Amino acid sequence: MGDVTMGTTQRRRPELAAFLRTRRARVTPADVGMPPGLRRRTPGLRREEVAQLSGVGVTWYTWLEQGRPINASAQVLDAVARTLRLDPPEREHLYRLAEVPYTATPEAVARSVGPEVQGIIDALAPRPAVVYNSRFDILAANEVYRTLFAVPLVQPSGRPPNALWGLFTARDEHCPLLFRETELPVMVATLRAAYGPHAGEPAWDGFIRKLSAASPLFARLWESGDVAEPGRRVKCFRHPAVGELRLTSVSLSIHGMPECRIVVYTPDDEETARRTALLWEMKDPAL
Repeated sequence: MGDVTMGTTQRRRPELAAFLRTRRARVTPADVGMPPGLRRRTPGLRREEVAQLSGVGVTWYTWLEQGRPINASAQVLDAVARTLRLDPPEREHLYRLAEVPYTATPEAVARSVGPEVQGIIDALAPRPAVVYNSRFDILAANEVYRTLFAVPLVQPSGRPPNALWGLFTARDEHCPLLFRETELPVMVATLRAAYGPHAGEPAWDGFIRKLSAASPLFARLWESGDVAEPGRRVKCFRHPAVGELRLTSVSLSIHGMPECRIVVYTPDDEETARRTALLWEMKDPAL
C-alpha cells in the first residue's frame, strides 16, 4: 500500500507542476491590476508575481510549481487559486493534485430547474417524482407527487413550497406521511447534514428559526443534533382517495445543480402500484 501511495504522489507532482504553469500563463498582469513591465517573455504572470499576489514566498511557490515534495495548506492553496483566477472545478483539481483535503465553496441554494429536468420528472409518471434542494424546497414536481402531497405550484409569498414546512405545519389528519415519529426525525437529520456549509447564512438561519417557531416538534428534533444523508428508504403514505401506499424513495444527484437531487418514489408492492396509477388518473387536467 505504501508503494502505491508513493507512486500516486510521484505521478501527481509533475501533473501539478504542469497545471500551475498553464494557469499562470493565461493570467496577464492587466488581469490583476499590474503594469505589463519590460522584457516580458510571456504574456502571463511570472512566478514571483504569483507569489507576491498570493502572499507566499517566491521559493515556496517555485518549489510548488516544480512539483517538489512540500506541504501546502488549504489557506495557501486558496490564495494561489484566487491569484490564478481558478474556477471551482480547477480549484478542486488543484487540491487533488496537491493532496490536500478538498471542501467545496458553499454555493447559493438553487431556486429553480430548467425545462429538461422538469421533462425528466414528468416522464417518470405514474411514479411520484420531485426535485429538492438541500433545504427541501420543492423546485419542481410531477403531477403525481403534487396529488399525493397536495402541493401548490407556487406559494403566496412567491417562494417555492417547502416539504419540511408542509409536513411539520400540517394537521395530523392532513399529513400524507404515516409513521411521522420515525420519518420526520430522518428528514430533519438530513437537513442538519446539509446545513453545515451554510451555517450563519441569513436565508438558512431564518428558515430554521421560523420553522422552529411554527412547529415545536421541528424545534425539538433540530436541537437533537442528529445528522443523516439522503438515501433509499421505504416510506408509507396515505391519501384520502386511494388509501395507504408503500413507496421506496431513491435520490439521484443532478449534474450542474449542486446540493439538488431528484427523488423518485417507486411502489413497493403491487397494490401500491395500482393505487399510484389511480393517483395519476386523478391529476388536475389544468396542470
